[in-house]
Amino acid sequence: MSRFSQPDPELGHRLSRRGMLGVAAGATAAALLGAAAPATAATGNATAATASGAKGRGRPVLPPGRLGIQLYSLRDKVSTLGFGPVFAELARYGYDEVEFAGYTQGSAGPLTLAQLKRLARDHGLNPIGSHVGYYSDDPGAYTFAQNLTKVLDDAQALGLKHIGTASGPFRYGSTVDAWKRAAEDFNTYGAAARARGMKFYQHNHSEEFSFATDNPKVRLYDILLKETDPDLVYLEMDIYWAYVGQFRFSKRPDGTPAPFEPLNYVLRRPDRYPLFHVKDGESDPSNPYGYRMTDVGDGDIDYQRFISAVTRLRGHRMAHHWQAEHDNPAESFTFARRSSAHLHSLREKC
Repeated sequence: MSRFSQPDPELGHRLSRRGMLGVAAGATAAALLGAAAPATAATGNATAATASGAKGRGRPVLPPGRLGIQLYSLRDKVSTLGFGPVFAELARYGYDEVEFAGYTQGSAGPLTLAQLKRLARDHGLNPIGSHVGYYSDDPGAYTFAQNLTKVLDDAQALGLKHIGTASGPFRYGSTVDAWKRAAEDFNTYGAAARARGMKFYQHNHSEEFSFATDNPKVRLYDILLKETDPDLVYLEMDIYWAYVGQFRFSKRPDGTPAPFEPLNYVLRRPDRYPLFHVKDGESDPSNPYGYRMTDVGDGDIDYQRFISAVTRLRGHRMAHHWQAEHDNPAESFTFARRSSAHLHSLREKC
């Protein structure tokens, strides 16, 4: 089902992440592998297939060793096939890193965190980060607010350098003071993560770019940046949702202009953005979100421009990690393969 057929696709996305990868996909492993086989056979090794530089002769836009994928995009395959077959496919497609959205693999059976870490490394994949919920009304919930120590213990066991949340800072509401309170929470989590050698981060959707309900001149995302300690709290910009935010919130509630450019947030504070979600969308002004999500390379977001602008900053070519994602791909292995091929093909303009 298309994400945009939901009344509130962002809410649906956040709620569906709570179940993460422990829900069975409903198809057999044989059927899934059979569906993926033609795509795999057609590409072979993604890195070799794109080494010729189909988009030009300049330096590759994508830094070596920095292409990852958010495993939420492959939750159907992980649930039914298990991490091992999924990691094998990702390695064949030229991926270097994985970002977790849960540590279980459904019908493939249980495995320990040590086994999961070893499985990724055995396939040449670096576990770079993980998404965990921010808070819950359930005191036993696996979230930062309810079980910070357990969350960090698990991240440390996996050898993660980053541990974050895809939840928006709406715990206390949408006022200026509410977001200041959420920023205090994030500073606490960031300090705890830093004590263990990790970075805490927050992943945006488009609502973060809306305005405070008690002061419509103030953009909520700006409060988050101002009130969080830059040495403790980092950002993972979901580039697609940031451009949706640009479409939705370039005017204040009273209709006065309030334009912004997502890339400029990064260029002003590149050290705050170690991670990115590379997600694409086809422009559709008739849609309330301005875009319809697509595989990377099929949409209208200019990733040649965006990634080049960041990696050309002095000292920043290898400072960031680029995670491909699609919330509801038509066929998840095909999405992963095609997105890697496109990103590897991009070349800087000479």
